[in-house]
Amino acid sequence: MLLRPVRPDDRASLHAIAMEPEIWRYFVVRVETDADFDAFFDAGIADQEAGRRVVYHITDKRTARTAGSMSFGNIAEKDGRLEIGWSWLGREFQGAGINRWAKFLMLQHAFEQMAAERVEFKTDRLNIQARHALCNIGARQEGTLRSFNPMPDGRRRDAVYYSVLRAEWPHVREQLLAQPKVVPVEAGA
Repeated sequence: MLLRPVRPDDRASLHAIAMEPEIWRYFVVRVETDADFDAFFDAGIADQEAGRRVVYHITDKRTARTAGSMSFGNIAEKDGRLEIGWSWLGREFQGAGINRWAKFLMLQHAFEQMAAERVEFKTDRLNIQARHALCNIGARQEGTLRSFNPMPDGRRRDAVYYSVLRAEWPHVREQLLAQPKVVPVEAGA
């Protein structure tokens, strides 16, 4: 797998796999139309250009195809803290270990290049699949912030927070590398 910062010319390859409603079920935005996707993609590019987020394009190197995207955001350099989120994969890439290895590469970059002290994740309390996946990569559940934000369907989302701390990273790294799945290839700068 290859992670690299997203570029404007990634729009078409990401759009081609993004138009599945189930991908966006637990997102705070919905991508149901071409205009929705363009707004989502343009927001990521704008956030990246403004330094608010680093948006990554994920390529499945086994197939040389675009698999999805995830980001570093809520970066608080002074506090040594950042969030990995805005994660989504095209339907055919879900359940193939890509999410886990993309998060591994991002954790590795955060702790080993960015000197992060804390990497956090948050997800919808109802997103059981994401919650299991976060536990499976070694993130620890910390708690739930009730009524955290509004969702497109009108309900208020309870956000469940997870984290990996710098002191935990060597063990988490070892556990992930010991799992008998495809080993990650590289992360682009």
